[in-house]
Order: sequence, then structure tokens, then C-alpha cells
Amino acid sequence: MFVSDFRKEFYELVQSQRVLLFVASDVDALCACKILQALFHCDHVQYTLVPVSGWQELETAFLEHKEQFRYFILINCGANIDLLDILQPEEDTIFFVCDTHRPVNVVNVYNDTQIKLLIKQDDDLEVPAYDDIFRDEEEDEDHSGNESDGSEPSEKRTRLEEEVLEQTMKRRQRRAWEARRREILFDYEQYEYHGTSSAMVMFDLAWMMSKDLNDMLWWAIVGLTDQWVQDKITQMKYVTDVGILQRHVSRHNHRNEDEEHTLSVDCTRITFEYDLRLALYQHWSLYDSLCNTCYTASRFKLWSVHGQKRLQEFLADMGLPLKQVKQKFQSMDVSLKENLREMIEESANKFGMKDMRVQTFSIHFGFKHKFLASDVVFATMSLMESTEKDSSGTDNFTQALDSLSRSNLDKLYHGLELAKKQLRATQQTIASCLCTNLVISQGPFLYCSLMEGTPDVMLFSKPVSLSLLSRHLLKSFVYSTKNRRCKLLPLVMAAPLSVEQGTVTLVGIPPETDSSDRKNFFGRAFEKAAESTSSRTLHNHFDLSVIELKAEDRSKFLDALVSLLS
Repeated sequence: MFVSDFRKEFYELVQSQRVLLFVASDVDALCACKILQALFHCDHVQYTLVPVSGWQELETAFLEHKEQFRYFILINCGANIDLLDILQPEEDTIFFVCDTHRPVNVVNVYNDTQIKLLIKQDDDLEVPAYDDIFRDEEEDEDHSGNESDGSEPSEKRTRLEEEVLEQTMKRRQRRAWEARRREILFDYEQYEYHGTSSAMVMFDLAWMMSKDLNDMLWWAIVGLTDQWVQDKITQMKYVTDVGILQRHVSRHNHRNEDEEHTLSVDCTRITFEYDLRLALYQHWSLYDSLCNTCYTASRFKLWSVHGQKRLQEFLADMGLPLKQVKQKFQSMDVSLKENLREMIEESANKFGMKDMRVQTFSIHFGFKHKFLASDVVFATMSLMESTEKDSSGTDNFTQALDSLSRSNLDKLYHGLELAKKQLRATQQTIASCLCTNLVISQGPFLYCSLMEGTPDVMLFSKPVSLSLLSRHLLKSFVYSTKNRRCKLLPLVMAAPLSVEQGTVTLVGIPPETDSSDRKNFFGRAFEKAAESTSSRTLHNHFDLSVIELKAEDRSKFLDALVSLLS
């Protein structure tokens, strides 16, 4: 059921208990976890933190810990699948679920005792009515009242005929109701999409209890920016949520403008910015950032010679010397940096890039360290899916979680270096896919498969990295193709996962259109295609549009997918 008062029905309940936190492996979940940890430290709440990257890990961890805990908090996992069916908990176990995945499973919505959903009701959830999908058992029992009371045989016959007729009517109604139920559930569960960031939901809780700090506000900003970077929400939703956070930012950081009461230099300051849409440009060179940001690389078509020429023309139009552009941003001439944003925006407009600047936030730690919210998202993402030797999933999770604290800036800088590698590899892979025509139209969707042995292929065996690559590839393909029909198609992308086991990771990306509502239909389509062909698949990810598949079953699986979506 939906919790209406988070403070009373959630926080005050767990405050005096030992709780277990299950946290999914994404940046928004990490930020929500940091906010909750800070609140728990405030109130001395005992908790255990367990990172989970998929349904299997969640089940295993729950079995391990279910004896010791009664209260479980799930962050960014658990809302979109029937939890009680998967975990089979005791009757006194209570789950608090704070998850952005939509649609929310109907059993979770209408379970009043064990499932408490920490989900904002103002998201358009469109949950079907209870009576449309559940029927009470008593209604369905056949009342075969066949009593004999010594009355006339003809009377008996009529009564019997009436009962048979009544039962036939009931069965017919039941069948009609079931068909209607299937239809309603299909419409409700057909598309997968995302709601309000979990970090923002947790920040709201802190604010309601007057325990919100600047650090918590920053984590909420990073959580929202993560959704935007990964295209999980629409531009409209992003702008609305930025507006909400902007009010909190001015409330927390208003002392910086006031000469009389300025804060000391080494304090944390958050500011609202209308900044450039270039990845990591303040920690890189401007040239590298232009080449490795999806927005600019796809519009210039940098994989072609003509695209490289256009980039040179763009830099010439701004009047920036190559020497300045190719050195570290920190070392550029101060005179150039002063009006840099305006110069870039003006030239970008001429080159058809109308929204070169975007609403975002930055954080300053003293004079030296300044980060944009998107910088932190890329760094944390890269740490979490790091493919460095001797790093396990749990180690990566801990590193990523630590990098969000201002006392661990060295980890954040390490994350930024990994992110640069990741962005470079992404653009190089896109260039090779487009130049060798690896993106092919299968009819109802585009398909691209990374071969074993492709450079950096290991980076893309992880779900978030592969999803990001697929999104960027689809954007670039839309700009590079002349075929109008192909511009409106979704993309299915495959990358090798494990050579020993012969498995591939498959991800489905919705079509790239300006009016896109970011709703993804591949989750249900993958399930149906796997069922109909008995393909050996593993639906282990919290995002239903990412699956693992045996390489031998790939062709029959894709054939089924084509006929299903045609």
C-alpha cells in the first residue's frame, strides 16, 4: 500500500528497530541511501546495508538475513514485481519500498499489511481499481444447493434448470471478467518507465523532519541528475524537479551572497547554474569534452571526416585557438574562460544546437574543488561498474558510495578518470558501429551486436554502461541515417557477457524522438519472446528491459521478437 505520512508510518516505526537496507546498484539509489544513512546516524538507528545488483542477489541476501530482521527497506528495487511471491517472507515481516521503477506491481499496491510503498502519489501512477483485478473467493464458489425436500418431481426439475442456468451465467460473467482483467493488466504493465528520483523522496522526508542538510540536498540533486543523464525521465519532469530543488538550494545557500554573513571559504556551497551540456569539461580539455559528449558528437557526426571539419569550423567560429582548446580547462586563459559559455552557446546556435546549455547545479568545496552534478554522476557510475582487476561488485559499490562524501575527494577524482575512459570508449565504439554498418534494421526495430574481441567490450558487459552506449548509439544513428523510417525505430543491442558460459547481455531502448515519453515496451516483449521460443534467458535485472541470453538461442529469440513487434 502507499504510505501517506512518511514520518509517522515509516520513519518513526523503524527508528527504534534494527533495519536491513537493500540498495540497488545505481547512482540514484546510492544517493537515497546516503540521505537515509545520514538520518539514521542522527537518530542512532541500527542498520545493516546490503548492495544488490539483481533479483537473484536480493533473494539470496533476504534468505541469509530474514531470521535477524523484521523491517526491510528496499531502495530502487522491488516495486515492479510481486515481492511476496519472490521472497516468501514470514507474516510479520514488513517491507518499505522506495523505488523509481514503474508500473508498480498491483499486488504490492493492494497489500495493506506487509508492503509499504514510499512512493510519491503525484506521479501519474494510473493503478487499476481493486475490483477490476481482484475478486473475493466467496463470489466464485459454485453454490450447488441441490437439496431434496420431497416436493414434486416437476418442481425439482425447474429448480435444477434454474440453477444450471444461473451457474452458466456466472461462469460466463467470470470469463468476461477474466478477459477484461487480462486486458486491464496488459495495458497497465505494457510499458516500463521511471517516477520521481528516490533521493528526492528521501530528501523530502529529511525536510519534513527539519533534518535536511546541504549534503543531503546535494545527494538529491545528484540523484535527479542521474535520471536525466540516463534518459530515464522526460525533459519536462527534469525541469519541474530542478525547480523544486532550486527553492531548497536558495534556502540553504542564501548566506553566500550576503557580504556581512559570508561563510568561511572551505564551506560547501551549492549554486544553480545554467551550464554547458558538455561532459566533464571542467576536468578535461574543452576539445576532448566536445568530442566525447553524445550531444555534440552526434550532431557534428564526428565519426566522419566531414564531421571533424565541422568541429574545426565550430571552434574557428568561436575564435578559440586550438592550443587553448586542447589543454586542460583549468589551464586555459582566464580572459577566455570568462565569457566561454556565452561564446559556445552563440556558435552552437549557428550550428543548429539550440539547447547547448541546461539547468543544473554545481558544488564548491572551498576554492579548489568545483563539480557539476553531471560530473559526479559520471564518476560514481564509472566507479560502480569499474572493470579494474581484483574489484568485486561489493567493493565497487562501497567505492562509489564513498565517493559521494566530501571527505573522499580522491575517490571522486579517480572516478572522473574512469569516466573519461568510459566516455572515450563509448564514442569510439559508436564510431566503429556506424562506420562498419553494424546497426541493421530488423523490421520493427534496429539491432546491433558487439562482437567478442571488440576493443573495450568488457566495459559494456555491465548493464548501465551498455544502456548508456545504446542510447548514445541510437541518437548518433538517427543523425547519421537518411532513412526516415529508421529514425523512428527502437534499438536492441547485444554485448558478450561471459565467453565461458556463452551468454550475452541484451538491452532494449525506446525510439529516439523529441516527444518521447521515455516509456519502454521491451521488458514485456522480451518475456513473451523468451516464453514462446523456450530461449534460455535470465531476467535478473531490476530494469526489465535488460536481460541475459544464451548466445546459441539468440537467432530464434530475435525472430520471435520481430514477429511479436511486427
